[in-house]
Amino acid sequence: MEEQGRRRAGRPRTPLLSRELILDTALRLLDERGEAGAGMREVARELGVRPSALYNHVAGREDLIGGIRELISDRIDVDCFEELPWDEALIRWADSYRAAFAAHPPTIALLATTPLTPDSRTSLMYDAVVRALVRAGWPEERALAVIVAIEAFLLGAALDAAADPDMLDPGPRDDVREFSGAFAARKRALAAAGGGPADEAYRIGIDAIVAGLRAELISGR
Repeated sequence: MEEQGRRRAGRPRTPLLSRELILDTALRLLDERGEAGAGMREVARELGVRPSALYNHVAGREDLIGGIRELISDRIDVDCFEELPWDEALIRWADSYRAAFAAHPPTIALLATTPLTPDSRTSLMYDAVVRALVRAGWPEERALAVIVAIEAFLLGAALDAAADPDMLDPGPRDDVREFSGAFAARKRALAAAGGGPADEAYRIGIDAIVAGLRAELISGR
């Protein structure tokens, strides 16, 4: 009897549910199957429980998506805004933002068009960025436009990071010689430097954006 009792007290066949486990599972399914394969029913099936069991930890589909957004945004560096000048901090924030979304490409289109939930931790990230911009001298009414402008670039850059590096290869053609020459020259330069086209394009873009913002703030426009 003692032997049987010890076996029953062992590890449960299904994992103990928690909000963290549900959200991690939903994010993994989203990566593997896309939005259609990462709903409440699919997450429950993956965890071996009934969908009703999830509602003890997640209020529903909207809360599930909001939680996934938090998993992503929690990986974005905002401490940099307390440690660095605003323009340097923006670049570090952008680097970590792009990396967080590039690791989960299916989240990009989904989260880019989903409103924040009222109690979202992601709002704390935006608060930190706005606070740093206003402290640096940006008008309060301009701060969100600056953030959204950078985000629009970052989300595209995150998608580009997941693309085939030879996506723009023109192939063996004679009618686009300038394009073909530029592609070949870039490939040689990147091979020598040990980098990739998506990283190079991202760095050019983010440096140009921040340089433009720096010039705008200095000019007082």
